[in-house]
Amino acid sequence: MNPADHATESLDKVVAQLSAGEERSGQREMCHAVATALEQERHLLVEAGTGVGKSLAYLVPAVLSGKRTVIATATKALQDQLVTKDVPFLHEHLGVPFDATVLKGRSNYLCKARLAETVADGTKDSQLRLVPATTIERSLPALTEWATSAEFGERSDLPVDISTLLWDALTVGPAECPGAKRCPHGEACFAELARERALAADIVIVNAHLYCLDLVLDGALLGEHDAVVIDEAHTLEETAASVFGLTIGPGRFSWLASQLRGVLVRDAKEIEATERLASAFGRALEPLSGRRVQPDEGSLATAVTTASQVVASVLTTLRNLKVTDSTESRRLRVLQALDGLARELETLPALPSGHVAWVEGGGSITLRVAPVDVGPLLTERLFAHRTAILTSATLSVGGEVRSTAFSVGLRDRDDYTALRVASPFDYQHQGLLYCPTHLPEPRDDAFLDAAIDELAGLIEAAGGRTLALFTSYRALDAAAEALRERWDWKVLVQDTTFGGGTDRAQLLAEFLDDEQACLFATMAFWQGVDVPGDSLRLVVIDKLPFGRPDEPLTQARREAAEADGRSGFETVDLPRAARLLAQGAGRLIRTTTDRGVVAVLDRRLATARYRAAILRSLPPLRRTVDPDEVREFLASL
Repeated sequence: MNPADHATESLDKVVAQLSAGEERSGQREMCHAVATALEQERHLLVEAGTGVGKSLAYLVPAVLSGKRTVIATATKALQDQLVTKDVPFLHEHLGVPFDATVLKGRSNYLCKARLAETVADGTKDSQLRLVPATTIERSLPALTEWATSAEFGERSDLPVDISTLLWDALTVGPAECPGAKRCPHGEACFAELARERALAADIVIVNAHLYCLDLVLDGALLGEHDAVVIDEAHTLEETAASVFGLTIGPGRFSWLASQLRGVLVRDAKEIEATERLASAFGRALEPLSGRRVQPDEGSLATAVTTASQVVASVLTTLRNLKVTDSTESRRLRVLQALDGLARELETLPALPSGHVAWVEGGGSITLRVAPVDVGPLLTERLFAHRTAILTSATLSVGGEVRSTAFSVGLRDRDDYTALRVASPFDYQHQGLLYCPTHLPEPRDDAFLDAAIDELAGLIEAAGGRTLALFTSYRALDAAAEALRERWDWKVLVQDTTFGGGTDRAQLLAEFLDDEQACLFATMAFWQGVDVPGDSLRLVVIDKLPFGRPDEPLTQARREAAEADGRSGFETVDLPRAARLLAQGAGRLIRTTTDRGVVAVLDRRLATARYRAAILRSLPPLRRTVDPDEVREFLASL
């Protein structure tokens, strides 16, 4: 029996323990394809519709192949499912011994060096000054006792609740950790022990950000592996662009100044210089918010040069500084962070070819740099070294995965195999896709008010039970202001403007807890939200999610495509919008018994010349433009 048939037969035996009688042909097809790809060492892209059961479809052949495999996910929810459900299930039923572990980012693990410093002299740490003294006094003894016996050192394993502020003060990020060899507590470091377990495991589960960081570091985190499965691979391009780029804002300088207070004397000139640098860098960025920039021009160039000089001076001081043993680990951490920042600042005056720089506003203004095209980087660091399985429910655009493959570096059709596996759900009978063509065009000034009126009517027909997804906070706020007092049903809002909350998990929990509640949200809720059952009967999307024409990275990608003789709209804008819309629409039908309506209030879905490509990317729901049909359908539920 060949490996692919063996994997499929093993999958059949495993899922027989789970779901006798359920349709599993798509899962079997995917499992067979993954096993074949691993055997032939050929890259595979699999679009697997909701309900296929793709995690078991790639885990079973990965385990049976005997190849060391990394599973990279985009959401914590999927990571938790793999760790707490799928892997234990296979340990029990697959009949093949294998070692699987999860590796998380350093901030998930208690830092013993920081704990020791806090116990010795917590007042030197500026982060701890934000934590009430009573909280520290109450939590520190339990934390200290737990740290001596904890196996993994993760916050989720803590026997007591502690504040997020305190936990953050007792962890370190990769930019400041000096490494196990230099840290006084390196031999017992929880993060390093987790990394050692990962290096020894057959199956390693990480998030996509950590996996891309490993690519940047040439395998320093995860070591050699034969294969990688990238789940939710529609996010790979954006994740890679973020990790392969850099972000520098005033907050990094302020944080460094606060850390220097724990190493230098209180009135040291280095602290004052770094604090001034934070203010000056912020002032230089402020007038450039939202714009593409050249870091070697104008006032920004001056700010970058000044920052490089100050950081270099502080580095020299810290390298020559003699400190007590209790302060040495602090000095090493600040040195590590300063050294990384110095290297980033050095790259800015001569921006690497193929990169774009821009200033991002919002809550905290930052200077960002990213590669315009991550494809060559992923080809060089990922696809050239191991077999890659890329899977998601939304990889295709217009029925083809070619645009997704191209965006991540698989440019030749001979480089990979593609497979689309349909969902087992009966979309034609379970739901409707509604586009109200009587509404104005989104660019029309009358659109927003008309869309809110349409939304109100749909919510009333559904009896609440609505997830309303907006492409902007402006539209979200307007809808919330107009509708939240209209019914007795609870209206949850992803914003603080109208008394809503910003915590995603909390909002979802409240939504699930009240069967008739409505949730109004923006992009954070378009993906990774799973609300099966009667709590969700209606998903409303205000507009097709095209990015802003002047969004810097998208604009640069569009220009690069056009310089290469390709259409910027068809290469960049349309694929992104189609995948995002498919993700949003995919929130509705999560099980074989779910029923409801996806309403897209943008008439372009029914009238634009490109509508066919978008419609072929969506779940195959029965379509209508008739508002009466929609209301009758919702009433029947």
